[in-house]
Amino acid sequence: MKLSETWFMEGYIDFELQKYKLLAYLQDVNTYFNENKLYPQLSDVIFHYNNLTSFRNNKKFIQDSFPKQLTSVNVQKLELVYEKMLQDNDIMQELEQITNYALEEMKCTLNNGAELYELLEKQIHIEPVGIMPLYKNEGYILIHYSKLAEVRAYNYSVTLFEHKDARYRGVRVDFVDTWDKNLVNTNESIKRDIIRGIRTLPNPAVYSIESSLQLPLHETLLPMAKRMLVRIIEPGVA
Repeated sequence: MKLSETWFMEGYIDFELQKYKLLAYLQDVNTYFNENKLYPQLSDVIFHYNNLTSFRNNKKFIQDSFPKQLTSVNVQKLELVYEKMLQDNDIMQELEQITNYALEEMKCTLNNGAELYELLEKQIHIEPVGIMPLYKNEGYILIHYSKLAEVRAYNYSVTLFEHKDARYRGVRVDFVDTWDKNLVNTNESIKRDIIRGIRTLPNPAVYSIESSLQLPLHETLLPMAKRMLVRIIEPGVA
């Protein structure tokens, strides 16, 4: 189940109605958490939590967030509706009750997600393979579950995003190939195979990422691996 950006003020603004919508959404999120599936559910709840916090801190946020399918004819009329709504104490009190309740419930779910993240992160080990180059913003990661032979190789590239308050790095990964890890086929030999087969980088940065738990690949292990990779490449950058 998904919530829209303005779920809490769509349709009939009623606390009980929005409460059940929220609880159904959070129940769905927690079901994924129970299956060790963190993404995109965790980031989605974080978005909605921050969205509600912004609304509560700035009542004028309603004018920017309310669904707008406008024509040049009804813009002025709709602005008057917004103005009237902001002056309607009953509506604003209902919205305040909805947002306060939702923030508390979402905070509980976020805590569950954060605890699960920390628990799972302890089961994942990342280390460089061979000699590392100075340029680490592009390279390869080798994903491996401890109890399985298969190693999945991905090309990664890191992009820096500037924000007025912070710097963020985004990581893109593309699947390359699989190998069976054994006494002969080690991480170092897989790295040599990649270098011979893909000649774009003579000495690429390669990291081995191994999980002692068989976590969901796309919903958990890969997203967590990307965050761990960023912390290694540039500590202190989110």
